[in-house]
Amino acid sequence: MNKTKKISALLITYNEVNHIDQVIENISFTDEIIVIDSFSSDGTFEKLNAMKHVKTIQRNFENFADQRNFAIKQAENDWILFIDADERIPEKLKTEILKEVNLPDGTAGFMFKRLYFFKQKRIRFSGFQTDTTYRLFQKGKVKYIEDKIVHEAPIIRGKSKVLKNYMLHYCFDNSAHYKSKMEHYARLKAQELFRKEKKPNLFHFYIRPFYKFITNYFFRLGFLDGKEGFIICYLSAYGVNYRYKKLKELWLRS
Repeated sequence: MNKTKKISALLITYNEVNHIDQVIENISFTDEIIVIDSFSSDGTFEKLNAMKHVKTIQRNFENFADQRNFAIKQAENDWILFIDADERIPEKLKTEILKEVNLPDGTAGFMFKRLYFFKQKRIRFSGFQTDTTYRLFQKGKVKYIEDKIVHEAPIIRGKSKVLKNYMLHYCFDNSAHYKSKMEHYARLKAQELFRKEKKPNLFHFYIRPFYKFITNYFFRLGFLDGKEGFIICYLSAYGVNYRYKKLKELWLRS
């Protein structure tokens, strides 16, 4: 398919050596690839540095919104495609992207639906069955909200659309990997809550994690995902408890 509008693909990375070759190959249809690396220590940067068609910038990580806004400023093209190292764009989604960016309908941002995988097993429930996320924007019409530093949300100036085809998300290499992700997000969320002067209490430590597990495992059918569903729902609840432990520590140090 001939395309006229050019696309800049943006990634933010830290220790993604197991994914980096595949994701860079996956987005080779774009016109520019820029990676903002947070001083990886596992060989990710060395691999990226050897890729002459990839522009790699090392920058300290403050939070996701800050890092994404910095990445946007580096892009040179009409459209921005954000992708995480553990995400993949199948051929049908690629074709849809190239079609949509060239339509003169004034759409400023596109949301992608995602299919989740634990190792290579598809996760169909456990709270992930309705996941969508913004990944494609017109440059100059998007900025991430600065005070929302985890599960970052963009402000889109203009209309949005949800694409029909799915992105693949290989987000769980193993239980330890998912646990470390939950802890990382929890620490950032605790900082966000601390800035808003929120204080934790017994409800946050016990009821909210319990509610999170019950909701995802029973009401959102996590039990149908087998042992992987139990692990995901348990660790998601653990992440809620860990968030408020970190928030308590912040208040104790303040």
